[in-house]
Amino acid sequence: MFDFLEGYDLWGAFWTTVQLTVYSAIGSLIWGTLLAAMRVGPVPLMRGFGTAYVNIVRNIPLTVIILFTSLGLNQTLSISLGSDQIETTNFRLAVLGLVAYTSAFVCEAVRSGINTVPVGQAEAARAIGLSFTQVLTLIVLPQAFRSVVGPLANVLIALTKNTTVAAAIGVAEAALLMKEMIENEAQLLLISAVFAFGFICLTLPTGLILGWVSKKVAVKR
Repeated sequence: MFDFLEGYDLWGAFWTTVQLTVYSAIGSLIWGTLLAAMRVGPVPLMRGFGTAYVNIVRNIPLTVIILFTSLGLNQTLSISLGSDQIETTNFRLAVLGLVAYTSAFVCEAVRSGINTVPVGQAEAARAIGLSFTQVLTLIVLPQAFRSVVGPLANVLIALTKNTTVAAAIGVAEAALLMKEMIENEAQLLLISAVFAFGFICLTLPTGLILGWVSKKVAVKR
């Protein structure tokens, strides 16, 4: 029944999807947190940059961003991100595009968590001489992250599914293999079912585990 899978590197394709997700998630968390810090910071220029970035990027289709990294950065500006191999370059460009897009949603999730921290705590910290950076890193962000595990889990699940867009620039992940198999095999329903099941195996445990973590670390107020 599943003889059509022979000759295709199904595990390799999903492993590439997992790598895209992990690298993009780490980059998005770092850049999104920095954007959130800018949006709540005391410097008007940084607040303006953070606001403009989030409002612009999250309203641009991800496909456009991914294609820009390939056509704009790589082919037009010859930016290869330190690799001479086209496969590696495309992978890194896809990660860059996913980070640029997903970090806007991470920023809003983290900022919503920052808004849940009582203002009095930040004021008390400033009163004892802590700087804005110290208040943010020692007082505010630890509590903010605990309150946004659930929303960040949703962003991570969306990111896992968004990795399929990387197929547009030739990254050999699950969606590209699925396209190739559909073109070569007369098993549309079975192929779709196999890849749907694969993505369920990636996203469902993530949602269940992070949902459990969210309940465990939630701030009691």
